[in-house]
Amino acid sequence: MSNQNDPIDPAQAEVMPEMEQGTQNEPIRELDFIRDIPVQLTVELGRTKITIKNLLQLAQGSVVELAGSAGDLMDILVNGYIVAKGEVVVVNDKFGVRLTEIITPLERIRKLNK
Repeated sequence: MSNQNDPIDPAQAEVMPEMEQGTQNEPIRELDFIRDIPVQLTVELGRTKITIKNLLQLAQGSVVELAGSAGDLMDILVNGYIVAKGEVVVVNDKFGVRLTEIITPLERIRKLNK
């Protein structure tokens, strides 16, 4: 626990005034300082397990069957953790994903424990 007479870390000194400016009418923006941190977003079409023998036999034109069916929702991961599910869309000749379900924090914890 810190004492009020302890020196303030310069990195914290810049954040603290912003956090203290909030009033009852204005929500405190505690997470604003992390908004520009890049994360890896991945859309997973499907997975499968194959043997090394079958892997070595793959060639151009080979088809690998994935678990899941056409029309199933895809997992959307941030830094390897599932955060949502969605479906493929095409916008201006580019693939995109439409979010259809957001995974709640409680559901994320349940999936981590499996």
